[in-house]
Formats: sequence, structure tokens, C-alpha cells
Amino acid sequence: MTLRSATEVTYRVEKYRAAATGILETAGGTFLLLIAVRAFEAGAIEKALIAAGGNIGMLSAPLMVVLVERLRWPASRAAAALALVGALAFVLPALAPVLPLYVLGSVAAMTCANGMVPLMTQIYQDNYAPRERGRFYSRATIIRVAASAIFAELAGRLLTNDIALFRWLLIVFALCFVFSAFWLTRIPSRPLADLGSRNPLRGLKYVRDDRLFRATLIVWMMMGFANLMMMPLRVEYLANPRYGLALSAQEIALMTTIIPSLVRLVLSPVWGWLFDRMNFFVLRMTVNMAFAIGIVAFFTGASLPGLILGSVVLGVAFSGGDLAWSLWVTKFAPASRVADYMSVHTFFTGLRGVVAPLVAFQLVSRLPIETLGVICFVIIAGATALLLPEIRYGRPAPDDAGGARKS
Repeated sequence: MTLRSATEVTYRVEKYRAAATGILETAGGTFLLLIAVRAFEAGAIEKALIAAGGNIGMLSAPLMVVLVERLRWPASRAAAALALVGALAFVLPALAPVLPLYVLGSVAAMTCANGMVPLMTQIYQDNYAPRERGRFYSRATIIRVAASAIFAELAGRLLTNDIALFRWLLIVFALCFVFSAFWLTRIPSRPLADLGSRNPLRGLKYVRDDRLFRATLIVWMMMGFANLMMMPLRVEYLANPRYGLALSAQEIALMTTIIPSLVRLVLSPVWGWLFDRMNFFVLRMTVNMAFAIGIVAFFTGASLPGLILGSVVLGVAFSGGDLAWSLWVTKFAPASRVADYMSVHTFFTGLRGVVAPLVAFQLVSRLPIETLGVICFVIIAGATALLLPEIRYGRPAPDDAGGARKS
């Protein structure tokens, strides 16, 4: 199959799959945590585990890449298998809605959703030409974001009327995984390149050998840790009566999903165009500061205008951050090593994603949530400043034979 044919098939399938992916986004971003707070009155540890669920999948990414490589499965087939496991993980707590099984199922499902990320990035590397990658990805994102916003509104109304109906939401999430698995098997892909090593941490050598990759990961760790501390606290801030807001499920969905999704819907094509043409580090710095400003506005406004402003700015950040996070290694990694580079990136994302919610839910019991927001603003701003010396490397062109920029 030619690259153009593979591009057409992949783009068509990704458009079909985007609606299901958008609905699943609302699970990890809003509803799983909201259900834990309202339906189960979960404690700090349970809420932190649910918030960290997807990041456990990212932690497992290096192991996932090695396993798929060893099985010699095409990347799309392996991603479909993960989707089916995710579906089962949602069905079980829907049938037996007890807190331990709900936490386990939520974590397992989000683990599967994020465990497939390096596989999908390799598919985008193989099937989309470099100058079109951002454009095709952002077009499918429009559908994904629209589905996310519409579903969040409907599901928010459902849970506002009766929180006990959450079991039907879990069934919908399971069906979305099944739908996604069906279409994933239609994407043309190949087995991952065999690197001759079964060590799941082998990709860490790129952190050692590739100076630019290492520097970018350090900055991303600082910024991402601060960001991942505050994102799950949005639901806690809006839902917990201790903060004086205690919004309804529908209002929480509006602030955490619908408003950011509408902004993403408008701006995703813009970010796709910028990704294909703009210096990557300038783009990343812009996204970082949008996150920092959005966090401060959301958590310090303590009013409806402040919440709306924060949600809008976070929508700007999410639209650029989603694309940059998903595709940035394709600008830096040798073509046959994209899955390995991405597995390292997702591993460190998962590491901070598991730890950050645990730290956040402990700190928020000791510090005012507004103070925590300001601290995270300072961390993100500091991380962004560290990227200034790297701007000149914003458009590297790695050689697949040798590739990495040495220390």
C-alpha cells in the first residue's frame, strides 16, 4: 500500500473512531472522578488512584512496546486488543457497583486507553507525511472534541437527575471501546521494528544519548507535574461543598469539559497548522503559559466569570497541548524509533501523572487551593523559561540511521 493510500485509510478510520474517543475522554477528564465523589463518597486515596489511572497506562508504555514488538503484532491490532480489555474493565463495575471494583475498573480502563498511545504515534509516523501530520490529526480532533462536548452535556444532565444512573455511563464507555477496537483493526500498520532487546527500559538510553530529548523531557516533567496536580482538582474544587461552590453534575461538566471542548473545536485546526510550520519550542512555550494562566484564573477567581475564563484559557491550552504531546517525538526521533521515543515520553508522563494527583489531594488538605494554583503557575513559568536556549533546535531533522543528537 502506498503512503497516500495508507494516509487516506488511516484518516478515514480516525474520523470514524474520533467520536468514541471523545466520549472516552470525558470519562478520564470528568465523570469517573465525579462519580467517585458523588456516588461513592470516595476518600483521597481512591480519588487519587482514579485520577492517576490513565497515567498508569503511560507508565506501562515501554513494557507495552516491547511486548507488541515481541508478539510481532501490527500496531493497530495491538491497540484494538487493549481497547477490548478496556471495555471489559468498564463492564465489571457497571454490573457490580462497589467502590473497590469501581476504582479497579476505572484504573484498568484508563490504563488501556493510554497504553495504546505509543502504538498510535508510530501509526501516525508511518501513515502521515511529516508536513501533513498536524493537519490530519487536528481534523480528527475536531470530531473528537465535538463528541466530547455533546456527550458531557447529556451525561451531566443524566447524573444531575440521578447519580445512580452512572452505571449506564460505564456501559456507554465500554461500547465506545468496542467500537474503537473494531475500527482500529482497519488501519494499515506494521509490526514494530525489532531492536533485538527485550528490556522494557531500553528506551531510556535515548535520554542518555540524545541531549535535546533529555532537556525537553526535564522541562516537560516540571510543567507536567504542576499541570497534572491541578487538573483533577478541578472536579474536587467544583463538587466538594468545602470550597463553597458545590455545582451540579451538569455545571461541573460545563466547566471541565464542555467549555474547554468548544474552544478546542475552534482552535484545533489552527494548532494543527502551527504544529506543521512553527518552531516547536516556541509553540510549546505558548501552550505552557496558557496552562499557567488558565490554572490561576480557574482556581483564584472564586466566581462564575473566573471559572469561565479559566475554562476558556485551559481550552486553548488543551487544544495545543494535546497535539504537541501526541506528535512531538515525530519531529525529533528517527522514523523507526518513534514508538520507543514515545514510550519513554509516556513513561515519564505516567510517572508524574501517578504521583501528581497523590501529592495534590494531600496538599489540598493542608494548603488553600488558590495557593496551590499560584505555586503551580510559578513552576510552569520556570519550566517554560528553561526552553529559551532550545528554540534554535525547534526543527531538527533526525537521521534514521544514526538519529540522536549526542550529549
